[in-house]
Amino acid sequence: MEKTVQTQAISREPKSQPADKADGLLSKALSVKIGVIPLPIYIVLALVIFAAAAVGELPNDMIGGLAVIMIMGVLLSHLGFKLPLLKNIGGPAILSLMIPSFLVFWNVLNPPVVDAVNTLMKTSNFLYLYIACLVAGSITGMNRQTLISGFIRIFIPMIAGTAAAVAVGLAVGMLFGYTAHHTLFYIVVPIIGGGVGEGILPLSIAFSQILGGESGQYVAQMIPAAVIGNVFAIIGAGILKKMADKNPSITGNGVLVREKGGKQLGGSHYDSEKIDFPLMGGGLLFACSLFIAGSLLSPYVGIPGPILMIFGAALLKIFKLLPYKIEQGAYHLYKFVSGTLTWPLMVGLGILYIPLEDVAALISIPYVLVCASVIAAMIVTGYIVGKWIRMYPIEAAIVTGCRGGLGGTGDVAILSASGRMELMPFAQISTRIGGALTVVAATLLISVWGG
Repeated sequence: MEKTVQTQAISREPKSQPADKADGLLSKALSVKIGVIPLPIYIVLALVIFAAAAVGELPNDMIGGLAVIMIMGVLLSHLGFKLPLLKNIGGPAILSLMIPSFLVFWNVLNPPVVDAVNTLMKTSNFLYLYIACLVAGSITGMNRQTLISGFIRIFIPMIAGTAAAVAVGLAVGMLFGYTAHHTLFYIVVPIIGGGVGEGILPLSIAFSQILGGESGQYVAQMIPAAVIGNVFAIIGAGILKKMADKNPSITGNGVLVREKGGKQLGGSHYDSEKIDFPLMGGGLLFACSLFIAGSLLSPYVGIPGPILMIFGAALLKIFKLLPYKIEQGAYHLYKFVSGTLTWPLMVGLGILYIPLEDVAALISIPYVLVCASVIAAMIVTGYIVGKWIRMYPIEAAIVTGCRGGLGGTGDVAILSASGRMELMPFAQISTRIGGALTVVAATLLISVWGG
């Protein structure tokens, strides 16, 4: 009897092997992940989204736009973290920003995809929502003494970096045969002008009124330098991150200022608090209201709304005017947004804001080297000056390097490449105030210098 049972057991064993093998293959496939999503599920989601776009059924709203940038952002950031060399120089930001731009340039992405992203990014103003959440949460969640010291000191490396960028850019440009006029106004100034909307567009209007011609022709001449400069600033941030990983003594890991004794000023004490989702909703309302307040006051004080938003949040923090729980909610919302939506946002920016046709028309090796020299001068100066005035040199260099970013777009890309989104308030100050001063100075100078 016992022998019969054993024989039956043995005879059944081979029949279960195909099922076991299938289960093993499924388990193995599910263990391979794209970001946090198992590969088979990722493939199904991608097929659903792009099949809908192919038949013209992708929603032209926030749902469709978010689906597109999320599915691409998850893959491209995953590759950026994995690929050799790229992973050390800001690969996730570079791939998330540039690959979608190439796909648009090559007409790979069909109109429903681009339209949905356009609706999300421009009609719904998703970029500013992202920045509002980052600014509100990172400032109110910051150590108060760090905030005060950082805002006072950030202008020193910013000014020094700007001066170095102009001097080095002019020297390298003239070395390669460009005139001082062309190098300054069409390469250096566009890179440090604060982006397209805040820098290049106002400059193009001013140049057209002073020099004559259509403003569009000046935009086409200036955008390539800004785009190439932004790419080098991302690469620089990635290199700085690698330096910080190898030498922890030169970085505050997102904290800008040291104490007098050389110690790091404390980070956020909200990190130890349990996440409260209703409080995050309160933080979202606070971030939106802060942005609206900046926009409301901007016409009366003549300062851009995003800058007023930063100063408003800083004043609320410095004078302890916000309840503890609102600060906690805003900070945890900031952590969620920066950890979840950064790479998808990069995809949206690449699709809509990186015009490769304009870059390709002017690009050459000397041109690229001039752009690279401008960024390198700012980063090196920020590092040296930051160390001298008791800032962490890595963080000082990153914030100074944000002067070479495409406005808020560039700040997000640069800080994400460095893994230090906590620096967003300082980056915005560097980019927007530095950019505004650059636009004013360039306009006055070209009115005297002429064409």
